[in-house]
Parts: sequence; structure tokens; C-alpha cells
Amino acid sequence: MSHPLYHQLSEQLGYLTWPLFICAFLSSLIVLERLALLLFELPKRDTWLTQLRRQPKSATPQEKQQLMTQISRGSSMLSKGTALLLAHSDHPRAMREEIATLWLVKQKRQLLSGLKILQVIGIITPLLGLLGTVLGLIEMFNQLGVSEGPVTPAQLASGLGLAMNTTAAGLIIAVPAITFAHLLTLWAEQRCNKMSHILNLLNLWLEGFDKALSLDNDTSAPQGTTLAHSTATSSSP
Repeated sequence: MSHPLYHQLSEQLGYLTWPLFICAFLSSLIVLERLALLLFELPKRDTWLTQLRRQPKSATPQEKQQLMTQISRGSSMLSKGTALLLAHSDHPRAMREEIATLWLVKQKRQLLSGLKILQVIGIITPLLGLLGTVLGLIEMFNQLGVSEGPVTPAQLASGLGLAMNTTAAGLIIAVPAITFAHLLTLWAEQRCNKMSHILNLLNLWLEGFDKALSLDNDTSAPQGTTLAHSTATSSSP
């Protein structure tokens, strides 16, 4: 941080310059990193899934191999989850469900990484601003206490300026932090729910259930499947 900028912030924010600056830096870093992940994941299209829906029939060994070849060209999370499911297609359905459940928990933890810290920053920065308000009022009253003459605006300006500046800085940091934390959490949960639902259908397709993939137009998951639906809606550890 350059000296002129640091001195200017120090005059406006007082002792809370560094705490507020650290909170702003961490929140910016987390938001940029999460947005980069979102922008990296959104453009990916699982064309293999569209082709598979057009031919909804039970899986044969040749179709499994062909699907593995198509999936190996993709890099989306759903492609990786499907590849994991197909790699264990010779196992019982319950075993595949457990494997996919563990994989979904790991993916959800990755998608929610850093968002708890962002929420904490959104909570503590207004409190830091409130602390700055109290410190500014204390400074103002101290200046009035040592003054023997009439009260002038200059005596009030320093303390009130510190009080208002810290409050504004805390809110400026907190509002974007809380907003992005909630929006990114909603996106992560929606993404996990979608992957869980599709992996459920693919698991049924591998089991020999004809036209299983045509069920993804329904609002509810097929009955009889237990694959990681609870993990997609649970909180990250």
C-alpha cells in the first residue's frame, strides 16, 4: 500500500484501517476465486448427455464403452461424476450409490469453499464499523473535555468523521460479501442437486431401466433411488 493512500485511509479510519483493509482484501480474493470457478464451469456443455437422452435404452457393454469415450473429452463436474459411475458399472447399484455419494460430498465441499469465511466477514465488518463509531465519539468527547472555550465545528469534525467513515467502510465491505456468499451458495446447491439427479438416472440406466434418462423432466427424483440426494441439500462440513 502506497504511503499517501495509507496515510489518507489512516486519517479517515483510525485504528481500524488494517482490520477493515484485511477484511476487504480477503472478501475480494474469495469472490474473485469463486467467480472464476463459476465462469470456468458455466460454459461447459455435456453434449454426450443430450445424445444419450435421444436414445433412452438400457446400457450394453458397447454403449458403456462409447459413453466413456465421449465423457473423456469433457471436463465438467458432471462428466467426471459419470465417468466415476461408469468405471464402477460392474459393482452392485448400492455400491455405485455409495461411491457417487462420497464424490458428491467432495464436490459440494469444493463448490462451497471459502463461502463460510465470506459470510463471517459480512457479519464482523459492520461490527468493526460500529466499533469505529464508538471510538470516534470517544475521541470527540475527549476533545470537548480538554477544551475550555466554546465548542467549534472543528472540534467535532475529527471524531464524527472517524465515526461515520468506519461505519460506511464496514457496510461497503459487508453488503457485497453477504450478497455474493448467498448467491454463490445458491448456485453451488443447485449445481449439486442437478448432478445428484442426473447421476440417479444414469445409475438406473446402468441397472437396465429402459428410458431412465427421459425421467429427468420430472420435478422429483425417481422412487427407489437414494443416491446422494441428502448430501446435495446438506450443509458443507
